[in-house]
Amino acid sequence: MKNLLGLYEKALPHEMGWLEKLQMAQKLGFDFMEISIDESDERLARLTWTTAEKQQLCEAMRTTGIPLLSMCFSGHRRFPLGSRQMDIRAKALSMMSQAIDLARDLGIRVIQLAGYDVYYEAAGEDTRAYFLEGLKQSVAMAARSQVMLAIEIMDTPFLNSITKYLYYDEQIKSSWLTVYPDIGNLSAWGNDVAAELELGFSRIVAVHIKETRNVTATFQGAFRDVPFGEGNVDFVHIFKKLKKLGYSGPFVMEMWGDTFPDSIQEITRSKKFIMNKLCEGGF
Repeated sequence: MKNLLGLYEKALPHEMGWLEKLQMAQKLGFDFMEISIDESDERLARLTWTTAEKQQLCEAMRTTGIPLLSMCFSGHRRFPLGSRQMDIRAKALSMMSQAIDLARDLGIRVIQLAGYDVYYEAAGEDTRAYFLEGLKQSVAMAARSQVMLAIEIMDTPFLNSITKYLYYDEQIKSSWLTVYPDIGNLSAWGNDVAAELELGFSRIVAVHIKETRNVTATFQGAFRDVPFGEGNVDFVHIFKKLKKLGYSGPFVMEMWGDTFPDSIQEITRSKKFIMNKLCEGGF
């Protein structure tokens, strides 16, 4: 396949060190990995890695030939750009600056931003306005370092379609703000996925491959920990559309290894499943 296929860091056992993770990704046949900077103290601490710690990871990438091309930055779920609390908004922007510096130092091209105005507090017109202002400042910081920011299509109604992303694209009008669709999330909300992908195609920089179960009137949907092949995502239909549109960017297989008795075995099974679907879709 000409498109690069990456593996989400959390698919691998938590106890693995970076060299082990990169070696395993290489062994399993992936082209790159996506690092996670989530809301946990452990992963947020990566934002303040020393030069030596970053150099050690860079050396592991050189040794294995497996780079980190993207960062899944969901730390804003805990410290959101749209918070009503000024100190939390300031923290969110500080974290954003640190994430951009980390990406620059590690050679990461794309930071995937979680499309939440707020997560643990009630949303409103004010939180949406704060989010937009924080996003504008974040894009300006990213542009200075030539790091791409890409909004993920999410598991909450706030930003659950490419159509909703395009509102922010129109407001900010920057080549450094793009979209990173999760086809599982797009599918689960009942979007016309093919139409959404076509609508925002020129702004798509990467695609998350994930299995989900659909939201219904009586079911809130399942947005993670759904084994590939046991959900509702029509992968072949989606891949055929991306192929027809001429998509040549990377795919990232998103899964969480801690939910399976043998994560390596499940990654292997899932990769085979996805590769077959990609082939059926024309890739």
